[in-house]
Amino acid sequence: MDPLFLAGAALAALAAVGLGAAAWSLLQEGRASDRLGRLVGGEPDGDRTRPPDAPDAAHGVDGSEGRARRPAAASLDDLAAAASRLAVSDDEQLAALRRQLLQAGFRDRNAAERYSAARALGALTFGLLGVVVLPKTPLFVLAGGALALTALGYYAPALYVESHLDARRKALLRAFPDALDLLVSCVEAGLGVDAALRRVAEELATAAPELARELQLVTHEVNAGVPRGEALRHLHDRTGIDDIGSLVNVLVQAERFGTSVGRALRTHAEHVRVRRMQRAEEAAARVSPKLTVLLILFILPCLIVLLVGPAVLNVTRILVPATTTAAP
Repeated sequence: MDPLFLAGAALAALAAVGLGAAAWSLLQEGRASDRLGRLVGGEPDGDRTRPPDAPDAAHGVDGSEGRARRPAAASLDDLAAAASRLAVSDDEQLAALRRQLLQAGFRDRNAAERYSAARALGALTFGLLGVVVLPKTPLFVLAGGALALTALGYYAPALYVESHLDARRKALLRAFPDALDLLVSCVEAGLGVDAALRRVAEELATAAPELARELQLVTHEVNAGVPRGEALRHLHDRTGIDDIGSLVNVLVQAERFGTSVGRALRTHAEHVRVRRMQRAEEAAARVSPKLTVLLILFILPCLIVLLVGPAVLNVTRILVPATTTAAP
């Protein structure tokens, strides 16, 4: 057997194992003590309280024993961080990637590194797979196939994250006007803003679990001592939706200037309803051009065949015998 084929197969298998490990690490929940940090998109308590260069107090002065006893997830995180430098090298891009993953629902503190590692390993795995699958093809076919598979492995995680992001934003936007109406009713009934957010989250736990979870995080942060304005801004950062950002601005300004929260929320709820109707009308207006393209590409050829086909057959049946008999 060709040694080049064996080497390519071994490298592809190794890269596939690394890609599977990165994907498994991305989908893991991690330690229970890190849950609050992951949910709000921050660092866990242990990493915030202990300096990065401080040794592990439970395992000696130099921390060597602590490093030796670290769980396997920490080693996977280190490998993911090293592999992520192949895909993202700029700190600003890494921060934007963290924000995008947080808005897509991936709240783990190492999600950006694992995502970048998955892209790098995916490109390597699929590229080597192309070399293994197409060993005896011409050089340009081998290069083209390997390049196409490399691009597929690199962009597949991005498409996966984009689909999650779009689905989550649509779910939040679908439930947000109803949640805002419930919030207005709770505030006008005499509840405070924190109690109203908690009640709305409880009422929407079944109908809109994504939005209910985000509102619960706001109440948890406020109960933990985070100022309400900052907790609301965290809500906007986690969702990335303009309507929620407008709600955050309304609540912050109402608290700052001492205006009526109920009146401000009712005005904002009417504005959100108008924007929801405008989005529905815009979506309905886009249907007609899409249907026109489909009619031209698929329906119109069928109609032409059905209408013109019998006439063409009749003309052919009449003219072909006449031309053959008239020929000398």
